[in-house]
Amino acid sequence: MPADYKLRLVTKVAQLYHEKGYLQKKIARQLHLSQATISRLLKTAKKENIVKTIVSVPSGVYSDLETKIEKKYGLQEVVIADSPSPAYDDILRSIGNAAANYIETTISNNEIIGISSWSSTLLSMVNAMQPLNKIENTKVVQILGGIGNPAAETHASHLIKRLASLVNGEAIFLPAPAVTPPDSTPKVYLKDEFVKKAIDMFKEVSLTLVGIGTLEPSQLLANSGNIFSEKELEELNENGAIGDICLHFFDESGSPIVTSLNKRVISMGLDQIRRVERAVGIAGGKHKSKAIQAALKGNLINILITDIYTAKKL
Repeated sequence: MPADYKLRLVTKVAQLYHEKGYLQKKIARQLHLSQATISRLLKTAKKENIVKTIVSVPSGVYSDLETKIEKKYGLQEVVIADSPSPAYDDILRSIGNAAANYIETTISNNEIIGISSWSSTLLSMVNAMQPLNKIENTKVVQILGGIGNPAAETHASHLIKRLASLVNGEAIFLPAPAVTPPDSTPKVYLKDEFVKKAIDMFKEVSLTLVGIGTLEPSQLLANSGNIFSEKELEELNENGAIGDICLHFFDESGSPIVTSLNKRVISMGLDQIRRVERAVGIAGGKHKSKAIQAALKGNLINILITDIYTAKKL
């Protein structure tokens, strides 16, 4: 076949396929060629740069930046939420919506979901979610003690109940305080059969949803009463603590801070979270950027959902 005729044919096939939207079978019939020939000519069109693929990224989508952060920290996936402003309320709402969309599109049947308590970000996510009526046989496990000040405790129980309802799952509560009093020991609570049931399920969790905190407790956590004293927080600060996941603290490199306070926390541990197939950190805001970066450096999570302002700093 003469070169000029071949290029003409390649161009014609490419136009029929890409511009007019004809199926390969229809083009083959119209041009009296085999479908295998049409497929080969379309490959030639790309090879000869007759057809060029260009992805036009819409405003508010940050796929290039997501890829850069994934490569930098070795993450499975990064989801960046567009936020109308750096104000924390806007960021909270934007991240919540993005996290809701992520869960709605990626959750599978038989999923065992571990979710932290006392998180405004996770509460925002759950409130933005739609019911997933086709999902079956899921369980939602509370991975941070949910007992606290009754006025705030409703937030923790609502979080678990609501998510379980949305995914047609069973809610499994961790009926113990997140932080036990200084003069007590978690062993007392671990004897409870319902506490034991939740903790025994930690090893089966396939998806964790956690917030990333700072040394300064959030308002919701403070209201719950599940916090350390100022003296204890100072001890953590002296040991280099910069952030926490499920009230287990870590330093700027993401290494766990080991003190006597760890023994008073009833939650899924950092090593357990790290081993989960999908460990999703959902956090953002200027005041959390250093803690988020430290969690990424320590490989404490493998999926991050955050806002555009935090993502740029990362």
